[in-house]
Amino acid sequence: MSGIASDESPEQPVVIEVTVGAPIETVWAYLREPDLIRNWHGWLADGLDSEIDYIYRQHARESDTPYVLETDRGPEGPWVDGGDRFELHESDGGTTVRITRGARGPEEMWDAWYDDITEGWTSFLQQLRFAIEMHPEGTRRTVFLNADGGGLDSVRSALRLPGVAVGVSYSADVNGLALRGQGWFLADHQTGVTVESLGPGLVVAADKPDGSGASKGAMVIVTTYGQDDAAFARTVGQWEDWWQAHYSGAVGAQT
Repeated sequence: MSGIASDESPEQPVVIEVTVGAPIETVWAYLREPDLIRNWHGWLADGLDSEIDYIYRQHARESDTPYVLETDRGPEGPWVDGGDRFELHESDGGTTVRITRGARGPEEMWDAWYDDITEGWTSFLQQLRFAIEMHPEGTRRTVFLNADGGGLDSVRSALRLPGVAVGVSYSADVNGLALRGQGWFLADHQTGVTVESLGPGLVVAADKPDGSGASKGAMVIVTTYGQDDAAFARTVGQWEDWWQAHYSGAVGAQT
């Protein structure tokens, strides 16, 4: 169950969805219980717990329709762009999670963040699926890497991910990074792959588009499971060294 779908047109709202191989009650718990949300939403960093509280408690309400969560536009911060709707539906023995994005708002701040939030939900839904299907009893550790600016090289190309197919094994050796696993998902601007040496873990690589479709940055979220402190420190060092070599002046890794 690899699929991710996204649709946007002038007449249609943006819809992001993924099918998770788990019962609907299990997936719903991962949208409502903070300890479970923490294992897939975003990446581990200072402020994550506050972000989870802000989105899923302060600015979300359960609809009268079962397994539907609606968000409002909060007055602080760029985390929620009002009107996003989460719907869960039973599907082929699993559960489809659908996010229907709220309309672009009149406020310049929200409009500027809109596409970034859409890309974020695309990544996070796949991390939700990975956490439930691959590590339902596990606790993740993450490395977040980010570079902003026009004219940057494609991070997916730099990691030799073009050509990776969902569910098909791949192998890439990239300047100190040995990547072995399977394709997990493909989206317009993102590729996700499993990496056996990370637990198995998940690597999400994203080229960040601006409004015209040109690149305005690059991002990677590395999710690991089962690594002790020494192994995780090596993972952080390897990825940070690779990142700095490709994106000079980029901010260091967040872990």
